[in-house]
Amino acid sequence: MHSTASSCACRSAAFVRAIRETGALADTAAYAPELTFAQKMELLNKVDVVERLELALELQRERLAELQVRRRIREDVEEGAQKQQREYVLRKQMESIRKELGEDDGSAADDYRVKIAEAEMPDDVREQAEREAGRLERMGDQNGEAQMIRTYLDWLLSVPWGNRSEERLDPQNAREVLDADHAGLEDVKERIVEYLAVRKLREERGIANDKRSGAILTLIGPPGTGKTSIGESIARALNREFVRMSLGGVRDEAEIRGHRRTYIGAMPGRLVRALRDAKTMNPVILLDEVDKVGADWRGDPSAALLEVLDPAQNHSFRDHYLDVELDLSEVVFIATANVADTIPGPLLDRMEVIRFDGYTVDEKTSIARGYLWPRQLERAGLREDEVTVSDELLQLVVTQYTREAGVRQLERELGKVLRKTATAVAGGAETPIALDEAAVRDALGRQRFYQEAAERTAVPGVATGLAVTGTGGDVLFVEATRMQGKDGLVLTGQLGDVMKESARIALSYVRSHAEELGIDESVFEDASFHVHVPAGAIPKDGPSAGITMTTALASLLTGRPVKHTVGMTGEVTLQGRVLPIGGLKQKVLAAHAAGLTDVVIPERNRGDLDDVPEDVREAMTFHPVMSLGEVLEHALEPAAQLHAVS
Repeated sequence: MHSTASSCACRSAAFVRAIRETGALADTAAYAPELTFAQKMELLNKVDVVERLELALELQRERLAELQVRRRIREDVEEGAQKQQREYVLRKQMESIRKELGEDDGSAADDYRVKIAEAEMPDDVREQAEREAGRLERMGDQNGEAQMIRTYLDWLLSVPWGNRSEERLDPQNAREVLDADHAGLEDVKERIVEYLAVRKLREERGIANDKRSGAILTLIGPPGTGKTSIGESIARALNREFVRMSLGGVRDEAEIRGHRRTYIGAMPGRLVRALRDAKTMNPVILLDEVDKVGADWRGDPSAALLEVLDPAQNHSFRDHYLDVELDLSEVVFIATANVADTIPGPLLDRMEVIRFDGYTVDEKTSIARGYLWPRQLERAGLREDEVTVSDELLQLVVTQYTREAGVRQLERELGKVLRKTATAVAGGAETPIALDEAAVRDALGRQRFYQEAAERTAVPGVATGLAVTGTGGDVLFVEATRMQGKDGLVLTGQLGDVMKESARIALSYVRSHAEELGIDESVFEDASFHVHVPAGAIPKDGPSAGITMTTALASLLTGRPVKHTVGMTGEVTLQGRVLPIGGLKQKVLAAHAAGLTDVVIPERNRGDLDDVPEDVREAMTFHPVMSLGEVLEHALEPAAQLHAVS
């Protein structure tokens, strides 16, 4: 066949060469099989030779263009088929080689694809995972990036994309669980019950839960008040998993957002790890000690928390390592802190703050009876019927051996008593053992804390102030004395700048109102004044000691002692006005524990008395004041009574 076609082609070429006339040459185009009958007739009907040749050339150009397109299509198809066949052969050869070497990366990629298909990933996350699985399949095991892709896929699959705990939306049961685990903390319990009630109503009424309504609670208060432990109780009440993240001392932003995958040893952030550990997308995550987050050249972790703790943004949180969006809106975040001052303002603005101001003596006694005592019994290896203790004895331990806002030190003291008792039981002592005061003194030693306000304020020049520290409320005594000299005002006691300014304002007020206070102005001539706040090893600062310093100086110069039952707090101005302060509840609890019965407070803090427990309000008398004249009237012993006694 091939030889026949060649001979025909040769005869056609010879025939064309034999043509000597242009018209006959143009007529040969009519032999082309690609031309239609109409085109052939049109060509033969052209009388003019030039027109016939132009039409013949035009028709041949169209035929040539069509042939070129066909040729290009045929070459592309052949090339694609050859490439696919070549890749198929090479892939099969590679699989055979890897099987011989014991390296089966092809099956590893297939395994990842199966896991990706089984994981309930969002569409965009699934696409990312499949792309990485394809990359793993195409590259050999000798490629250093293969292990990085494996690690990335493992982390991506470790996130529980479709797993959620079946939340128990029962506000009454949640309240019972929280009451059983913790005494007090009414604000926290009410907020959790409200959260559950809202979710229950939305679900029952067919209203879609808003992704921007996540609960982000921040518990701020002294150590030992139960901030951390209440997270587990909240998780149990909600029937959710619980994960604790300690942020104290964290200085690397990547701890929150994760590292970029370009770094060696890159890992996701702690939030991804928390979800992995919880195995659900709706756990309770406790961000512990958020006020102790640091910042250095590696970034500011508190800035990375801005998105995490913002209900309007955390439904699309993006970890740098995974580089996909994570929905954190179903997570209940609980942050804890000792003080709010060290939390950055923008971060604090995103938090729903609930303050823990400490416990009263009665609350501590109740906590010791219901929670601390049984736990320490178990740790000491004792049974409940082997040791008994009265509430009066527990109260003695609370008042004479601890003076804290929380109950951590109280639990340590009870542990000492029970270890001493366990030693006796192990030595053969008869049970049950009824503890008495002698046994407590023997285990704990001499009394550590006294109600010394009466003794300290017995002489003029000493006033009892109230302050808030990192460990809760505290009572401080401000002492003032006068001496000859021209040193002006001497301040000691490791005072901060604000407290030093308050002392200067206090002296200026007393000098400017000497006549009203009945003070001879000559006492200020050639005189120096020394103001001291004991416990000099402890830094002290804040404006709320203003009225205390003024009262101490007025007491010194008028010779009228301060009433030993009175404690006071408030900022003072040069005109003698008393300005409001913060932390009133903690200060009142400290005054109550110290045996004070009267507290002078700024008038504008009157509304804060609602936060004080009712039993403490009933046991104490409060004196809201607007000016220093009222403060001195309530705080100083009457002048007539003083002269009568003298």
